[in-house]
Amino acid sequence: MDLRARPTATATAAATSSTSSDDENSPKTPKDHPPPPPSVLSQSLTSIAHLANLLPTGTLLAFQLLTPVFTNNGSCDAATRPLTFLLLLALAASCFLACFTDSFRTPDGQVYYGFATTSGMWLFDSQGASATGTRIPDLSKYRMGFIDVVHAVLSVLVFAAVALRDKNVLTCYYPRPDHETEEVLDIVPVGIGLISSLLFVIFPTRRHGIGYPVTAGQ
Repeated sequence: MDLRARPTATATAAATSSTSSDDENSPKTPKDHPPPPPSVLSQSLTSIAHLANLLPTGTLLAFQLLTPVFTNNGSCDAATRPLTFLLLLALAASCFLACFTDSFRTPDGQVYYGFATTSGMWLFDSQGASATGTRIPDLSKYRMGFIDVVHAVLSVLVFAAVALRDKNVLTCYYPRPDHETEEVLDIVPVGIGLISSLLFVIFPTRRHGIGYPVTAGQ
């Protein structure tokens, strides 16, 4: 019995040594290196992308849909270049005016929109509210204030920063920019985005206008 057990032990030892030698001879897989940290420029451009959420949804959607059409995917000519400029002006005006719009929700679930003035809020559908007999809250508390003007200016600046980072707009007006122009186009939108994000935090707003979420009115 001892003679039969010895070959088994010898075979086991041989198999173990063979396995260890195979492990030593097998190529070692390189360890995955951690990805490099994002650069300051990429972080700044990401913050500008987040700032686009501060713009009205309809204006931002119109910009994304109409810019490739007006610029002919960046290949502007004498006709499309001024049309693109008019489009950008109209969208910037939309961002400015949207900051003065507001809304409220009545107890019966109806949502009414209006435009903030110095005396209160002017309802877009005042006749419909009167006809249905809906209880309208005090509209004088929705009057225009200094914060609204600040947000309107910041919204235009944020839109300008987003437009300056759009490939179609850049290739339309600067198809072959020189080195100094490229530096300005890289630095100015980042600076506008960082300053605007700081001012948006310092001067928050409670308005829920067109293109923004609606909360229940008091």
